[in-house]
Amino acid sequence: ANPRHQRNRPAHQHPHLPGYPRPGPGHTRRTQRITRRLPPADDIILCASELITNAIIHSRSARPGGTIPVHADIRPGDYVRIEVRDDGGPWTEPARDADRPHGLDIVRALASQQGITDTSTGRAVWAQLDWTAA
Repeated sequence: ANPRHQRNRPAHQHPHLPGYPRPGPGHTRRTQRITRRLPPADDIILCASELITNAIIHSRSARPGGTIPVHADIRPGDYVRIEVRDDGGPWTEPARDADRPHGLDIVRALASQQGITDTSTGRAVWAQLDWTAA
């Protein structure tokens, strides 16, 4: 295959992370490996970390056997979309504290688009960040 034609193809990454009760450095390191060569890498890592942490704290994914599938849709020159799926559970919107933003507030501030979708096994929370020049 001609490498020049492959440059415009999207790169898809689909790691599955265990739903440990506490987020650990392994989650962040894996996200860094996936995104380290992307222009908005720091923002992508922060958004992914916040979404993964929320899945651990607010879903059944922290129970034994729980998982947190993480998907990255990388469209060079256009956008990067990170999607984190969880094993569901009750959803409660936390009280707002103007002095301490919550994870989704941080994601909303960094992402050009974001959303939450119900799935057959839980929720999918995603953030899309525009590609920026390095």
